Amino acid sequence: MTSPAQSQAPANTGKVPVSCCIRTQNEAARIGEVIAAALRVTDDVVIVDSGSTDDTVAIAEGLGARVFHQPWLGNGGQKRAAEDRALHPWILDLDADEVLTDELIAEIRGLFAKGEPPHSVYELTFITAPPVGEPWYNLRHIMRNKFYDMRVVRAPDHRAWDQFEVPKGVTVGKLKGYVLHYSFRDFAHFSEKMNRSSSSRARESKLKPMWSVALRVIAGPPFYFLKHYLMRGLWKAGLYGFVISGISSHARWQRDIKMYEIHLRARDAGKVRNAG
Repeated sequence: MTSPAQSQAPANTGKVPVSCCIRTQNEAARIGEVIAAALRVTDDVVIVDSGSTDDTVAIAEGLGARVFHQPWLGNGGQKRAAEDRALHPWILDLDADEVLTDELIAEIRGLFAKGEPPHSVYELTFITAPPVGEPWYNLRHIMRNKFYDMRVVRAPDHRAWDQFEVPKGVTVGKLKGYVLHYSFRDFAHFSEKMNRSSSSRARESKLKPMWSVALRVIAGPPFYFLKHYLMRGLWKAGLYGFVISGISSHARWQRDIKMYEIHLRARDAGKVRNAG
């Protein structure tokens, strides 16, 4: 599937036929660095902004990105809005705090050296760059399918989820270069992000049965903590990693208690209807 805008693609400028799609809202602190790196790959950076009040839009336009104002459609819906405005069929999906490394830039450009890349979807490796210290190269890496041909697959039109399912029969390539993810400014910012995410996922995800939610509320926290601290390898980050594991596991537990609250409100609403 292609968008009408693709017929307006500019003449060859030496860049590969990729559109970089970025969702923004008050991202002035990092957006310039993100766009500058993306422009080393593509001549088309698409910004879909949901109401920034800082200098995000001015910075993006000053660097040559195409900026579109779009009220928030949800995580997946906002990505689809960006896809619809892309000039090229290949999409590099970045958040406004994700910066391409030199190695990954060279690798993406190399994929098009002999025409179309051999795969329709590519998995990228994301390395967290904390506010203090070196990027967490030695921790368990986060993998996401965020470089893809939208003639084959598109972002899901979903309020909470923005990661697509790979269609049956489609093979996924893996790129070796990293994306540096500057995902939080400090512990308070990380906690705020996790709280917002837990609210969105509790509200938009399929509601689990009451017994399942209650069990998770009671027994979930230690398992959530160990998942982050041990399985993701945050123990390698010392006390800093311990704190991040604690915030992350608490946010996962918040999702459970918010689902529990949804059940309680639904039950009370049923009592009101029955009383009427």
